[in-house]
Amino acid sequence: MSDSVSDCTNGAEPRIAVTEAEVEALVRGICFKTGPPRTVGVEVEWLVHELRTPQLPVTPERLEAAYAALRDVPLRSPLTVEPGGQLELSSPPAASLMECVHTVSADLAAVRATLREQGLALVGMGTDPWHTPRRFLHEPRYDAMESCLDRTGPAGRAMMCTSASVQVCLDAGYEEPGPLGHGRRWWLSHTLGAVLVAAFANSPLLGGAPTGWRSTRQLLWMEIGAGRAGGPAMDGDPRAAWARHVLDAPVMCVRRGDGAWEVPDRLTFRQWTRTGEPTREDLDYHLTTLFPPVRPRGHLELRMIDAQPGDDGWIVPLAVTTALFEDPEAAEFAYRAVKPLAERARPLPAPHNPLWIDAARHALTDPELHETAVACFAAALRALPRLGADDTVLEAVTDYRDRYVLEGRTPADDQLDRLRGTDARAHGKDLRP
Repeated sequence: MSDSVSDCTNGAEPRIAVTEAEVEALVRGICFKTGPPRTVGVEVEWLVHELRTPQLPVTPERLEAAYAALRDVPLRSPLTVEPGGQLELSSPPAASLMECVHTVSADLAAVRATLREQGLALVGMGTDPWHTPRRFLHEPRYDAMESCLDRTGPAGRAMMCTSASVQVCLDAGYEEPGPLGHGRRWWLSHTLGAVLVAAFANSPLLGGAPTGWRSTRQLLWMEIGAGRAGGPAMDGDPRAAWARHVLDAPVMCVRRGDGAWEVPDRLTFRQWTRTGEPTREDLDYHLTTLFPPVRPRGHLELRMIDAQPGDDGWIVPLAVTTALFEDPEAAEFAYRAVKPLAERARPLPAPHNPLWIDAARHALTDPELHETAVACFAAALRALPRLGADDTVLEAVTDYRDRYVLEGRTPADDQLDRLRGTDARAHGKDLRP
């Protein structure tokens, strides 16, 4: 949500305005930067709660003071604030999984220590289970976003202010076909993506009550609508499909130098180009206002995973996803494992098709998703040593598999158990947050 202007078209010569054909060429040419997969990154979002009584709201003044203190903390990862006051750390591109883990772990330790001095804590949940949406940032971008998303109902404000995720960033892949080719990785990210939604569901509550969905965060994105938060059709070339999607997506806002930004109604970027008004910079900005579950920004940004519990819970989806994409043997296994799920994904693009809806609603209680998740975790555990994962990462993934995946459970079930007062001994598990 706190996207800077996309680098997706950087490098093109500036123009006074861009035509429809130029937009298509720019997006097709640069949003998938192919080559050997070499780097990995992660963006971890966190809710910020009172350290001792998380059910109490944190005042804007407390947040402002805490974030002022964080500005003096030396970090390797850029730290940004989300519209509702959530914090996001975005790792620099790392040459390996372990480099990424070490960098972000060190930065998170420094952030937590500073927040602890302020009586605050980072909390890993996909949606805030207690607090109603309240905007912390009041900037033209978020004023316009709120006005735009309000047209489709309350989901937009909830997503902006009370949600958090783990986003895994991977290179687009080779130009050539094969398990590490960009076409295969694009397809896999949209099909395996549903398994990741299910396996890491951690947002069953909103406003203090169960929603009936184990990933309510994914439900919010679905309710925002396909134009803003949906993916492109999966037929044909990924570049062509994404270029069409960008052109046919609605314009969220028209930026103004002063005063409120204009929020047009049902104006697509394709229609806007035909007026001769939008510039290359407007295209760059438009790309930051699209929130599909997989967003190509030169690399692939996988956005479908709920924030995870515990200080190091984010490491598990990062490690599993990286293994299933970066290790050729695991990538081929994952492709074959999820291929039967593709039939359930039709006819709509993610996340609005039956497969993604079932993943968000039922998570691993869905038998087919459960079976596929078990197989994919096994493949990831075989691959992680080949990627240089240390014993700490292997133990974290193994523990998650044993505690949740093999049992057909996710952290969402822990939240529901705590809400219902279910005896943890019934499941043989420690359900402390």
